[in-house]
Amino acid sequence: MVYRRTHQVVKRLAARRSAILAAARDAAAESGMAAVQIAPVAVRANVAAGTVYRYFPSKADLISELIADVSRDELAAIRRAADAAPGPSSALAAAVSTVAVHVLSQRKLSWGILAEPVDVDVTESRLASRREIAGEIAIRIDAAVRAGHLPAQDTQLAATALLGALHESLVGPLAPDHLDDPAKLRDAVQSVTLLALRAVGVMDARARGLVVQAAAVPAKALVGA
Repeated sequence: MVYRRTHQVVKRLAARRSAILAAARDAAAESGMAAVQIAPVAVRANVAAGTVYRYFPSKADLISELIADVSRDELAAIRRAADAAPGPSSALAAAVSTVAVHVLSQRKLSWGILAEPVDVDVTESRLASRREIAGEIAIRIDAAVRAGHLPAQDTQLAATALLGALHESLVGPLAPDHLDDPAKLRDAVQSVTLLALRAVGVMDARARGLVVQAAAVPAKALVGA
């Protein structure tokens, strides 16, 4: 006889898996990716270490899924913001500003997801997350090009360049020190969004208007960054 999991069992298993991932995310956000270790994560999730291994057979599996989980949340937020915008250019501005907000609101976690050295190989998960987000930005650039709002260009290359610029300027080793000041974060989002729009060919006056429009991103998203 084949055992079938009941709906309640499936829900319980999914909830436990989510709790483990949430614990791993909290650890990375507080202390960096080096803090994502099986035993401490198990304690945070209020489960046994063996339970963590049932869901994630190795630390590499746990960190890889953490990267994917954080990236899914970011991608969903980008799509919501862009889809709510009134036109293709404003959708691009909303997408870029949302990336900036996510990076700035959780800088330690963002650095961990992007490039913090870890003692296991999570390269593929990192690359997959960047490809997905760059792909979404490329879709928004392409829509603005087709609408005649931007000059013709290699949209995938442009999207990759924009994403790299956002990450390097906001969370990389060269990011300015003032980004640790919560009062400066809104200005930083506006500055990098303006830079991105200019880079793909939006005229300055129009770019500034789009940045003001995209600044409707709730300020509370940056609290605690």
